[in-house]
Amino acid sequence: SPVLGNLYDFEHKEFFEEAYLTFFPEPNTYTREDIVEISCHGSPVILEEVVRLGVKSGARHANPGEFTLRAYLNGRIDIIQAEAINDIIKASSLKQAKISFKQLDGILSKKILSLRNQIVHLLSQIEASIEFPDERLRISRNKIVKTMKNVSHTVKRLIESYNLGKTLTEGLILAIIGRANVGKSTLFNSLLKKDRAIVTPYPGTTRDYLREKMKIKDSIFTLIDMAGIENAVHPVEKEGIRRGKKLAYDADGILLLLDASQKESHEDYKLIEKFRKKKTILLFNKNDLPKKMNIEKIRKTERNFPSLKISALKGTNLGKLKVMIHELFVPTQEQDEGIILHLRQKLLLEDILTCLVEGKHLIGEGYPEEICAEEIRKIIPLIGQLTGDIRVDEIIENIFSRFCIGK
Repeated sequence: SPVLGNLYDFEHKEFFEEAYLTFFPEPNTYTREDIVEISCHGSPVILEEVVRLGVKSGARHANPGEFTLRAYLNGRIDIIQAEAINDIIKASSLKQAKISFKQLDGILSKKILSLRNQIVHLLSQIEASIEFPDERLRISRNKIVKTMKNVSHTVKRLIESYNLGKTLTEGLILAIIGRANVGKSTLFNSLLKKDRAIVTPYPGTTRDYLREKMKIKDSIFTLIDMAGIENAVHPVEKEGIRRGKKLAYDADGILLLLDASQKESHEDYKLIEKFRKKKTILLFNKNDLPKKMNIEKIRKTERNFPSLKISALKGTNLGKLKVMIHELFVPTQEQDEGIILHLRQKLLLEDILTCLVEGKHLIGEGYPEEICAEEIRKIIPLIGQLTGDIRVDEIIENIFSRFCIGK
């Protein structure tokens, strides 16, 4: 139990703070090691002095992620759970925090362990067939293929979940595209609910792109206000348009803004064609003004695009727009299935899937079981790297270097 006492400054021979000292014996601690905690008042000056005197007495500052690294090295958690701890600390939404907690609780690790057990069991059956061909232990090729298909299905689902994981950790990028003076900056400000972009009646006010984060439900989006995409004269405007085009092509989605108070132009149709292959919402803006654009004609010819009449200035239908954005751009997947949040995990799962596909191909082509077994055997160390059972020092160092000091 905690012991109350005073902290002593051995340099100046005086007490300077009241604190609790708590001893936590291993193995029931965060790191599975003995831990002592000093609980004092939260003054930065006092805390700095406690740390300074501790270092003077032989202690040292912890490295980033060192406590979690010790928890991993002592077997309390695996690498997937260690990554989940950092994800919880850095979570930008409650949804991400809840998914990360489930990973810390072992939902993804258990799924990976189940895959490993299936692969090990399959390998043992194949090798028993090879070693003892006369003992009625032979496994049929159909059963091998069936098991590999089942495992492949689970691995594919995990790989596909990375799209949602990336959305949760990094957010989605949405670019607001349109000709000059169609209301892009007004829409940008209205969605953000603040005056971030300068708005004037004059075309070309925005000469470079602006970017800001916004939240819809529990998903993070980076909204980009582009310079008007049309012929530019000024070098600054040209550079803004060049950068904007690249960002638009790389964006996860497009909000294509048309001015419904003006007749549709050749430039409007060029923009529609340019972004036809991307996820796009057509927005007929300035709905508060008399309409000159043939909206129904455009909707009929561009029926593959979801569309909405809005007034960015008056805020008309912006609530509906946010619902459309979330439904169209945010991937959906059951959280209980386990979600991949890191590219490292995705790449290893893709390597595992490659081995499974090659193994199925070898069996299907009639190759001996020994050849197939060699391909399947490659999966075991890949799973080991995924969970951290097989340690690659460079990867371990990279993972824990992203932690904050004190965790």
